[in-house]
Amino acid sequence: MTSPFDLDGRVALVTGSGSGIGRAIALGLAEAGADVAAVGRNPETLNATAEAVRARGRRGISIAADVTEAAKVSWVIERVITELGGLHILVNSAGAQITGDTVDFAEADWDSVLDTNLKGTFLCCQAAARHFLASGRGKIVNLASTFSFVGFPQFAAYCASKGGVLMLTRALATEWAKDGINVNAIAPCATRTELNAYLLDDPAFLEGFLPRFPAGRLAKPEDMVGAAVYLSSPASDMVHGQALLVDGGYTAI
Repeated sequence: MTSPFDLDGRVALVTGSGSGIGRAIALGLAEAGADVAAVGRNPETLNATAEAVRARGRRGISIAADVTEAAKVSWVIERVITELGGLHILVNSAGAQITGDTVDFAEADWDSVLDTNLKGTFLCCQAAARHFLASGRGKIVNLASTFSFVGFPQFAAYCASKGGVLMLTRALATEWAKDGINVNAIAPCATRTELNAYLLDDPAFLEGFLPRFPAGRLAKPEDMVGAAVYLSSPASDMVHGQALLVDGGYTAI
């Protein structure tokens, strides 16, 4: 009997997959049987991810592109379909995090965070859905956050962007569910990556932050893989518009 989590024969596009959560998810989907297109801005790290996918016996390609540009996103989708023969799964993991006192927060930094986290997610969803609507099925997994649900000081832009990702996920799910497209999200807690090492390696920050986690630790990128495989697989065919919190109990308090 085939496992409901089996992704054999599926093609996944994972943005932000050169490092961190995106890379872990890309490799996790490959382990579950999917061929993977690694998309992001750094060709060197993307090539490494694609090579690691191929080492797992799956087809892997890398595409360097800026997901905040609509024309580039459409080009990426077409290239994935051409080179890998289709597209069944989109994971939007590309992200930006800039923090600081809100009264001094630069407009350019606000635009950078919102463009990457929210606009980029929207553009990728839109472009992938054009293909999914024609094929009659598709899985979209967005990266939301615990900060989609709760606020945090000096994280105004990040909280706003991830709150937007949550509501975008719900809106698109209600629009496309009837067409066989599942749109859901993973909402990680603080996960140590290259993006936020400056903060999560700060003992003073951790002293006040870590006790908020019933699990007693921060997350690792690999902690998100199970949720990503589930939301990408037939096991979640009746799941629409949900945000699966992978947060060590952070929002349960």
